[in-house]
Amino acid sequence: MKCALLQIGMRIRLLEGLPLVEINTDTEALAARLLAARTMPERAAADALHVAAAALGNVKYLLTLNCKYIANAHELPRIYELLDREGVGQMLICTPAEFLGGDSNDEETTNP
Repeated sequence: MKCALLQIGMRIRLLEGLPLVEINTDTEALAARLLAARTMPERAAADALHVAAAALGNVKYLLTLNCKYIANAHELPRIYELLDREGVGQMLICTPAEFLGGDSNDEETTNP
């Protein structure tokens, strides 16, 4: 338990000083358009709000482990298309492993 609390504290300190993106009526409207375009189901409204806030906040990279609704290879083209039409299509959505260039479980092997 103590180790988990220390990790949480370290993560919070990493976030200190990072700018926050605003949630406003524009963000809610873009999230609604993402849902109306069926890029995500209604039950993923919080995920649509997450994407909308990042896009309108001029985030360059949205890193997520949510492969069900956000970093989904089947839906990403439709999400990108809608964001492009809205004029906020500059963001790349991917998993942290994709961002870092591979699977974190991959190990390089070298031949002696």
